[in-house]
This record gives sequence, C-alpha cells and structure tokens, in this order.
Amino acid sequence: MKTCLIVDDSRVVRKVAARIVRDLRFEVMEAGDGAEAMRMCREKMPDAVLLDWNMPVMNGLDFLRSLRREEGGARPLVVFCSIENDAEHINEALRCGADEFIMKPFDADILESKFAEVGLV
Repeated sequence: MKTCLIVDDSRVVRKVAARIVRDLRFEVMEAGDGAEAMRMCREKMPDAVLLDWNMPVMNGLDFLRSLRREEGGARPLVVFCSIENDAEHINEALRCGADEFIMKPFDADILESKFAEVGLV
C-alpha cells in the first residue's frame, strides 16, 4: 500500500485530507509542521506528500527544499496545498520541487484528479 504524508498545521484539514486519501487506498501519516514531517520522512520516506505552505516551526517551502536534499527525498510526489494562489507562489513551489499545486479549500474530486495527474492513482 502506498503512503501519503499530510503536512498541515490545521488538525481539521489533516483529518479531512486523511479521509480522502484513505479512500484512495493510501496509508496516511500526519504532521503538524515541516520539522515534524522531516523527522517522519527520515524514519520512513512516503510515496506522496500533501503539503501546506504556511505553518509554524518550518513552513512548507523550507520543508520541500530540505526533503529534496535528503537521501531518497527526490522520490515522493509532492502536491502543494495552499491558499497562496498567485502565479509567483505556484512557480516558486514548482521550482523548489513540487509536482503539483492545489488551492484550499479542496474536495475529494480535486485531490483525486491531482493525484491522478502525477500518477499516484
């Protein structure tokens, strides 16, 4: 079974996303910030990461940069998920190694279509 790490400082967003991702047949891991997510990736690298931008401790962009430098960190497919929807933010996320970008709020159809676009489902 594929694994998906959901990284968001909102517990509600993590729970909603986890329900959707489980329905797509993923094992789910959750982290409340980028630093916690990095520790989890070092223990077990996920197949996918659903990543929020604005978080305390370590934001999503810093996490993504760090992830891509880790051994095996090029493998996970990263879908950035943010309220930051201007072209500059999207391009920066893609330049730093994100595979796709979705805007909040999202629903099951949007998340499934983005996972399909990057080959996860």
